[in-house]
Amino acid sequence: MDSINQKILDLLIKDGRRSYVEIATELDLSRVAVRDRIKSMQDSGIIEKFTVVVNSERVGKGVSAFFEVDCEPSSLVEVAHSLVEISDVASCYQMTGPSTLHVHVLVKDFPDLERFINEKLYALSGITRVESHVILRRFKSRTGLKL
Repeated sequence: MDSINQKILDLLIKDGRRSYVEIATELDLSRVAVRDRIKSMQDSGIIEKFTVVVNSERVGKGVSAFFEVDCEPSSLVEVAHSLVEISDVASCYQMTGPSTLHVHVLVKDFPDLERFINEKLYALSGITRVESHVILRRFKSRTGLKL
């Protein structure tokens, strides 16, 4: 990973639809050089995919909450698989510690959050403890990684 690749990544993080020509012009490279570098970063797994970042509030998901979900060790994978099938779950990670899942949920409002907790989360067997945190205000959200 050299400084030119980092500059290409920085530009793509700001606008993933930026063309090879636009990037080449800004970095004083050829279009082919930019294409080859991006392809190389894809092939090596540095760039996993190109996607769209959706503003959850603008599509009716006004409440963002994080849950620390402790599970019985033998149930952790089953609980994780069940959670990722729920459309309100934006992400789910296994964390270090006592068989813990970190779950990010996006819902319309607080009644929907309550329904999620009572009808979907608490309905899963194998969960031993749930701790929740609701986002009040977002200061920064990861859209790319500065290396």
